Amino acid sequence: ATSSLDGFLMLWPLKAGSRAYRFVGHAAAVTGVQFSPDGQLLASASQDRTVRLWIPCIHGESSVLRGHTAPVRSASFSHDGHFLVSASNDKSIKVWSVRRQRLLFSLFQHTHWVLCAKFSPDGRLIASCSEDKSVKIWDARNKICIDSFLDYGGFANFVDFNPSGTCIAAAGSNHTVKLWDIRMNKLLQHYQVHRAGVNCVSFHPSGNYLITASADGTLKILDLLEGRLIYTLRGHKGPVLSVAFSKGGEKFASGGADAQV
Repeated sequence: ATSSLDGFLMLWPLKAGSRAYRFVGHAAAVTGVQFSPDGQLLASASQDRTVRLWIPCIHGESSVLRGHTAPVRSASFSHDGHFLVSASNDKSIKVWSVRRQRLLFSLFQHTHWVLCAKFSPDGRLIASCSEDKSVKIWDARNKICIDSFLDYGGFANFVDFNPSGTCIAAAGSNHTVKLWDIRMNKLLQHYQVHRAGVNCVSFHPSGNYLITASADGTLKILDLLEGRLIYTLRGHKGPVLSVAFSKGGEKFASGGADAQV
């Protein structure tokens, strides 16, 4: 599934020769999309200030979650599929019940646009990043911020937990990728391998590799065990906006400003 500035969601069957489905509903650019863990739902975030939940079928029916007062930058499921977390330019993070399709609570502490929010694998924590140049860790149960990592060189465009939930990776506007150990509250690794801002990262399911997508038009694969760059991939004609490994880790997909996947 892909989202785009054209306001549509596209569902792409991976079988050769199959037809893609276009989902219409958002009134502005769609900034992010994610499958639920069981594959039965799609969540999308949009500049129209809403989050939508879609049934990924030919008809593309959706329900709307309203609550944000500015463009929504990301929407992400918890690993059990029961909750959804959204991040918005209204400086808030909101957690929703998927089954009831209603807002449960909001988190406020960021002082600028919140660009991304993700649940930890066990669902107990939320990581968020903002143009206020901080990455925050939240206790989802007690609804409080328990840690804040500051990066004065720039802000993080994207943040996510590794598969074991022990560390987070942040994609920096200052061309860097940083990994923090959230148990020890310390910087583990710092990569400066891109020539422009990093827009997205994705952990391999093993947790041993990280793939990065950058405005310099490249994707890079990092070996986290050895702490080094192992591959640079070129193909997009312009900034690479997103990247994600498949569930098994044998494939990955990238989306670019060149309108290509």
